[in-house]
Formats: sequence, C-alpha cells, structure tokens
Amino acid sequence: MSGLSVGVDVGGTFTDLAAIAPDGGVRITKVLTQPCDQSGGVMDALAALGEPGARVQRLVHGTTAVTNLLLERTGARVALCATAGHTDVLHLRRQDRAALYDLSAHHPAPLVERAHAVAVPERMGPDGVVRALELDAIAEVVEAVRALAPEAVAVSLLHAYAHDAHERALADALEAALPDVDVVRSSVLHPEIREYERTSTTVAEAYARPRVRRYLERLGQRLTEGGFPAPGVMTSGGGVRAAHEASRSAAALALSGPAGGVVGAAAVLRALDLPLGLTIDIGGTSADVGLVMDGEALVESGGEVAGVPIALPRVLVETVSAGGGSIGWVDDAGALRVGPRSAGAEPGPAAFGRGGTQATVTDAHLLLGHLGAVRLSGGVHLDVGAATTALRALAERLGQAADGAARVARAMLAAADAAMARALRRVSVERGLDPRGMVLVAFGGGGPLHACALAERLGMRRVLVPPHAGVLSAVGLASAPERREALTSVMRDAATLDGAAMAALVGELTARAGAGAEHRTWARARYAGQGHELEIPVQAGDDGAALAARFSEAHARRVGFTLPRAVEIVSARHAASTVGPAARFARTDATATESVQRADGAAVIVDAGGPVPALVRGPATIVLPDATALVPAGWTARALDVGGWMVEAE
Repeated sequence: MSGLSVGVDVGGTFTDLAAIAPDGGVRITKVLTQPCDQSGGVMDALAALGEPGARVQRLVHGTTAVTNLLLERTGARVALCATAGHTDVLHLRRQDRAALYDLSAHHPAPLVERAHAVAVPERMGPDGVVRALELDAIAEVVEAVRALAPEAVAVSLLHAYAHDAHERALADALEAALPDVDVVRSSVLHPEIREYERTSTTVAEAYARPRVRRYLERLGQRLTEGGFPAPGVMTSGGGVRAAHEASRSAAALALSGPAGGVVGAAAVLRALDLPLGLTIDIGGTSADVGLVMDGEALVESGGEVAGVPIALPRVLVETVSAGGGSIGWVDDAGALRVGPRSAGAEPGPAAFGRGGTQATVTDAHLLLGHLGAVRLSGGVHLDVGAATTALRALAERLGQAADGAARVARAMLAAADAAMARALRRVSVERGLDPRGMVLVAFGGGGPLHACALAERLGMRRVLVPPHAGVLSAVGLASAPERREALTSVMRDAATLDGAAMAALVGELTARAGAGAEHRTWARARYAGQGHELEIPVQAGDDGAALAARFSEAHARRVGFTLPRAVEIVSARHAASTVGPAARFARTDATATESVQRADGAAVIVDAGGPVPALVRGPATIVLPDATALVPAGWTARALDVGGWMVEAE
C-alpha cells in the first residue's frame, strides 16, 4: 500500500479517525459528531487529519445510520408480500414476551403495518409447489402493491430458502412495474429456514436500503469533491464492502461501527499473543461488549438490533445504553436510573459547556476526580463547575443533602457498571466461557475508566488498555479486510454428505463469493430436533461425518454434553477476504511527561506514547492521547512495548 488507509467511525458523540501509513504507523484525530448529518463529521475528521485526498488510498467508514433509523423508525415505507395466510408473521413473532415478569412491557411494533402486507395466493412446501402462483395472481399482487405507493417492497414467501421460483417470478414482475422501487427477495438476502427471522431480515433490508443508499451517495459525492477515494463500509460481519455494494446490503450494516472495535481489539490481542479476550467499548451513548476467540472476532448468525431480528452474520456485539453521555434521572418510585437517554454530542454532558444541564456519567467521573485533564481530544474543554451543578441538582431530586453530589456520582457509576457487567456475563458465561481466565480489552473514550470496576464484578484479574484506546474502532476499520460472503441452505443429514457433495457445495459458494486472498467456509449444524445451531468451520477434504464429529466437539465445549442423535447441516456460509493493512503497534519516541501527585494521594500519569514509569500502582489516573484510564487501589498498571497498558489485580 503506497498511501494511507483511513478508518472513520461515527459515534453518538465523537467521530474518530485513524490513518495507517504504509509503514504501519498510526495517526489519529477526533472531532464532534454532527447528529443531523454523519457525513459532515466524516469530512470534519478528514480536515483535522490535514492530508490531501491524493494521499488517502483507502477509506473505510463505520456508520450508525442503520441502527439510528431502526431506533428512530425513520426508514422507508415498505410493502410486504407474504404467502396468503401468513401475512401476520411479523406481528405473531415467536410468541415470546418482551419481559418475562413485566406485563406492561411490549415488543417494538413491526416495521410494516398490517395494512401494508399483501397476501400472495401461492404456497411452496419443503419439497416443492403445493399451490402454484398463476400469472393473473401476480398481476393482482402487483396492482395491490402499486396502490400502497411503497418506497421499497419485501418479498418473503414460505419455503423460498429452498424453492425460490415464486419469489423470482413475483419480484421480476414488481421490478418491471415499479422500476423506481427497491424490491428485496428473502431467497437472495437470507436463504435459510425460520420464516419469521427470514421475513424480518428482508423487511429490515427494504426499510433501510433507500435511506442508506442516499446517505452513502451523499457521502461519496462529498468525498469525491474533496479529492478522496470512494468509501468502503464496514459490515456487521467484520469485513469491508464497497459503498455501491453496501448500499444494497443495508441490513448487513446494522453493527457497522461496533464491529470495527472488536476487529481492532483482536488485532491488538494477536500482537500480544493473547488468543482469548472480552471486549468493552464505551462511547458517548452506549457500551458495546464483544468476544475474541482464537485471535479473531467471534461471528455469529443473527440477533436483534433495536428490537428487530436481523438473521445475517455479524460480529458478536451486545449493546447496552450506558455511555459517557448517559443521563442520570429519578424514576416515579424515586430511584436513581442511568440511561438509556443520552446527552449525545448536542448538547452533550453538562461539563462540555454546550448547553447541557443534566448530569451524565462523564460529569460523575469529572466530579470524582477520575479525569486527569480538563481538556478532551476533539477540542472539548471540561467545566468542573457545570458538572458539579448538574450533580447537585440530581442529588436534590433524590432527597440528598447539598453535599451529596459525590455520593450520587458514585451511584451513577455503579448503576452503569452493573448494566455493562450483565452484558459481559451474557457474552461469556452464557456461552460456557469463564471470564476469570480472560483479559478484558477496554477501549472507547470511557472503556478504560470503567474497566477495573467491571473486571472486579466478573472476577477477572487482567485489563488491557490497548494503544489508541479512544479510537480503536477507527483503527479496526482502517485495518479491516474487504470481504464478500455467500450463504446457501443445505437442510441435510450430515451422514448423506460424502466428500464429493461437500466439495461441490464449497465450490459453489466459493464461486459466488468471488476472488480473495483468503477463503473460509462454515456450516451451521444441529442435532436432529434441536431449535438452534452452532457454526463450525469446514476444512479441506471434509465430508459430512467429519462435520458431525466437529459439531459434537463444539457442542460439548459450549453446553457440556453431546446427544446420541443424527447431526443436520442447516446451511453453509463462505467468505472471500483480502488482506487488510497491518497497523504497527509500538511506543513512539515522544517526550515523557512528568507524573504528578493529586491532593488525595492519587498519581496522574500523562502517557503521550513515549517513555513512562514502568509500573504504576493505584490509585492513579493515566491520561492517554485519546482516553483516560483509571487504576484503582489494589491494581497495578504496566506499560507495554506495543503501546497501551496491562492493568492487573495485585
């Protein structure tokens, strides 16, 4: 690579940029996000980098555009074409409750109203046509859809994952009659069993695609005008797609930004020869928890985003509404709550001095002296007086004395930590993994502030504060490989798949995925009668028996037992990847800054990337170029040659 590889991650409060030079060196910038126009934040970050467009060879973007429109319900007007008798599939869901013990809790409304679901008089069964789709019926469906004046159409018919002839015929007719309307077929997007998840994913794609395409076109135009290359976009699966391809895979961008963080954390763990780790990325609005296994971000199939099931491969990320901008408030019972509302970038925490008056997690840290500087990266100056005023007001609403602000601040941090610790347990313990033997990789602007407290809650003894901690998601974006994936339904007993059948299956997927420096295939397998699958790697020369044995081994590791049953292969996935630019993690020759001692006895160490004390015993605050790390009493921080710190319990 002769130019810079740039990653730009747009968060709720800050837009982060990392640029990897041809020699692997990393430069970073951080600016405030423009909430009304994410592309503006991207251009501001590039301007802060100060490099001409000709120097940038590659630009990868991590966006929250899909997540935001799902949360805010600002996507396209969608019509759903579903098999007659099954048009209520999104409303029926899986007949589970939003909260087991809260009778007042409800699932979010589906993205398509009942009145916008069109019944298609057809039916496929597992073995083929049960009721044929006639030409006159197609014409009637097309006219019914036209009358709804949709911006996009989702076509999801029964058993189309195995038999897509009816979907193809209907989609062709819709595209011919409505040339300006996006038509999304479930058999193309997600050819796998489970009608509800397949339909929900198809609808989510139709709902997001028009808005995402317009956003990416606007971003691409602004970049072109500035002399920069067309952007690539990080997918939820941890790979990069060109913008024109990503605009037709909108649902696959739902976890675009958080995926970059886990990819970046995996790169740092590999540099330290640590194959297993939990990750916690705390930004201004939320905290994202992930898992790195065997040096790679764990990718799973499916999950919910803003209450919408999207059954596409994605880096495992569990998100909770707890970030630096999370607002403390008092509920109707008089109890202190933190989040999910966030102060965001506008107006931001009270301490930002941008008009915010409500106490946030950042204000709590500032009041308690956890932040060793009054100026954050991104040009934000912190106002201790404003933070104190906001916390005193919250203390008064809780019936605390005027001097109770510090107590409220500690309670806010404890509430946020509890929510994040629950997410860390879901990612590890609920997958049969013991977090006590792992390292916790803490990044984002707030990750290193909360890391040791979170580790103590989970019995963990090591915390890694990686180099470039505050912008690690952007580093992950800049270093991520380009990746194309292909998915197919299999639905066969593993015993019926001989070596030739497996080779043919892998060959078909490889051809569909296209060229790449690295090719990997996975199979989703289960015991006959189970309702869930595990994804297992496919190796050269495998037959069905080899896959069944590998699945049983994985099942025993995950849940502790095996079953004397046949193994079914439900589907297969193939990824073709390039080799991404490699970031060089190392301490620089920057001048060391003297440490100081606060009045309360805590040390403040300024780490500009150069020489620092070899060991720092808590209580201490380590001021990083793009974040702040808190080392409590009973913990010791050790500076790493790759940059960053390893913080260990004594």
